[in-house]
Amino acid sequence: MTGEESGDEGRRSGRRSRVLKTVGLTLAGVLVLTVAAAGWAYWHLNNNIKSVDINSALGDDRPPKGVTTPSASASASASPLPTGAVNILVLGSDSRSGKENQALGGGDSSGARSDTAMVVHIDAGRTSATVVSIPRDTLVTRPSCPLSSGGSTSVAYNSMFNSAYSLGGPVCAVKTVESITNVRMDHYIEIDFAGFAKLVNALGGVTVTTDEDIDDDDSHLHLKAGKHHLNGTQALALARTRHGIGDGSDLGRIGLQQKLVKALLTQISTTNLLTDPAKLYEVADAVTDSLTTDTGLNSLSELMRLGQSLKSLPVSDLKTVMMPVVPAPSDSNRVVAKEPAASELWESLR
Repeated sequence: MTGEESGDEGRRSGRRSRVLKTVGLTLAGVLVLTVAAAGWAYWHLNNNIKSVDINSALGDDRPPKGVTTPSASASASASPLPTGAVNILVLGSDSRSGKENQALGGGDSSGARSDTAMVVHIDAGRTSATVVSIPRDTLVTRPSCPLSSGGSTSVAYNSMFNSAYSLGGPVCAVKTVESITNVRMDHYIEIDFAGFAKLVNALGGVTVTTDEDIDDDDSHLHLKAGKHHLNGTQALALARTRHGIGDGSDLGRIGLQQKLVKALLTQISTTNLLTDPAKLYEVADAVTDSLTTDTGLNSLSELMRLGQSLKSLPVSDLKTVMMPVVPAPSDSNRVVAKEPAASELWESLR
């Protein structure tokens, strides 16, 4: 090899070295930025979640806790997933704060109402579940509830069920549900107007089949009977509509809400979010941004653990029912629990 050839080879080797070094530094930079972005995304999603310390507020004057059993298949080094039965009070709040909620029908006043109330009971083994809807117009004995400002509310008889949330927030809602069911609520989850609509939009909409025409000027929903693919605003209107179906009572709305829950869970289960990080983040951001939980679920890691513990629960094994009710003797526009059917239902969930 001549001196000139040796020089050319040296220059090429130097260029390759510089190129490889540049590529290496670029990959390292991308890796650092990816890790940083992932860290920021986790912090952001975790920071989205609002929580209420219901256990401290209510103390020990509550139904007994169920037994939570760790998964036998969990490794010794990993935190085991729970497999015991669990009850979760899920509220959909008619929030009237914030521009987004107002635009979606929340109005222009302060405060909120619990227009959707469901007790989600997940059986031991977490392979089947029952969702029990409580009509908001149910007349109940509302117990004395502690207030965050100090003091407590008075016991109220023949009070509408959803007044508990309006008066005393999540703590009073949980205490009222436990009072009428004698079932311990292990967790509490609340999502508001804007959050529900965002979630549906993030999933690309939701497909629901209605059994009858819906013509409701109040919720701005007009649908013919049949299958419909709804966006977030339309899905929210479906969850809220009552005057355009059946007898215009809350009972007809509950049937639509239960259909919507199943349709939404089906949409989530059939959307492969793990292969689309951007959509996964969009869905997670939509969920956490308008979520309020008890302190046992107020972190992304705890919500993920709950989700992982339900991975063997197919939507087809989700049973939806309504608390048995009859018209209230004192007011035909209200209902009361039908006994002994209501007590037998709650007994089956303990």
